[in-house]
Amino acid sequence: MEVLEAAPAAQTSAAPFTAQSHSATQIRLHVTPEDRRAVMEIIASTGSFHDYEMQIAVELVDERLAKGPASGYSFVFAERRALPIGYACYGPIACTKSSFDIHWIAVRREFQGCGIGREILREVERRIAEAGGRRIYVDTSGRGDYGPTRAFYERCGYRVDALLRDFYAPGDDKVVFLKLVA
Repeated sequence: MEVLEAAPAAQTSAAPFTAQSHSATQIRLHVTPEDRRAVMEIIASTGSFHDYEMQIAVELVDERLAKGPASGYSFVFAERRALPIGYACYGPIACTKSSFDIHWIAVRREFQGCGIGREILREVERRIAEAGGRRIYVDTSGRGDYGPTRAFYERCGYRVDALLRDFYAPGDDKVVFLKLVA
């Protein structure tokens, strides 16, 4: 995996890619106007989110484009041959000393189960630690169809820190995961 700070898309690997090969995966940190569409496509491909949730994800891209780092939103994109195949959005939690939220992490459906989400998450965790973060929080749904998502966080070393019953809707709890960063 190669980390690109601000390389244009033309500099990404031109090697053929498959969902199984990681060698062609590159990490990109800068946000471009094209990422509005990429984020929407990634999230839509998962089949897990409502339209209004997808709009919120795009609004975070817009905030970053408009305000830069002052937006409080940072992004990590995983790409293959300049195609964004997954991403995460994270940032510090206001009024805390060293706590961060991971607002979004999603991988295109055809690349799920290949380690891309784990690669993205590791990069996010590394960057949070470099920024002085010590606590990483992730909120997700308690619905049955989110079982694989919750299992993903548990495999990555997160533990349930809070459960808010019926938070999103009756029968849809909010599950808050926490990971301590050294």
